[in-house]
Amino acid sequence: MSDSPDLTAAASGLPAATPLTRAALEIDEHAATLGWDLPARLFALVDNAQMRKANPRLASQLGLDDNPTGLTPVEQEEIPPGTELDRFLGTIAWPDGVVGCALVVERLMLPPGAEASRPKNASEKEINEWVATHPQRQEVRITAAVLRDGAKEVALRLREKDVAREVLTGPELVPNLTEALLSTFS
Repeated sequence: MSDSPDLTAAASGLPAATPLTRAALEIDEHAATLGWDLPARLFALVDNAQMRKANPRLASQLGLDDNPTGLTPVEQEEIPPGTELDRFLGTIAWPDGVVGCALVVERLMLPPGAEASRPKNASEKEINEWVATHPQRQEVRITAAVLRDGAKEVALRLREKDVAREVLTGPELVPNLTEALLSTFS
């Protein structure tokens, strides 16, 4: 089995394999329409079949009759500016009707091997400056999605390749972030 990420449905010409993958890609596309340099965004994931059963009228208004087995992302209130993401995620408690959640964040990433040139004994501030000025840094938008049952999916979009067919997906692309999201269901 390969450790490399899967290509998205758009890149492969195939439909996304799971409802969670489809939800992550749908959220990524939504974020793409808003542009870059935006704060983090949080979404609840609601099971369409459960929604249709609990509130058929609302489900019909949302067009869920066309996608009875999928997940519907519901954007939450804005994350307060200046709030540390880890601290914020620790304050979340989801109601039973929420089967999963997703978070969209923008970050700088370095290629494999860049760690070798990381400054030794540097403070967090110094590491952040090193990453921000590294010549091989890449701006990315990460859409991490998880389900209560432990399923994970990540959609990763490079700013320099800002098209749907270039979005990478895979459950282990950003494991610390997906684990943090899973902890909101504990």
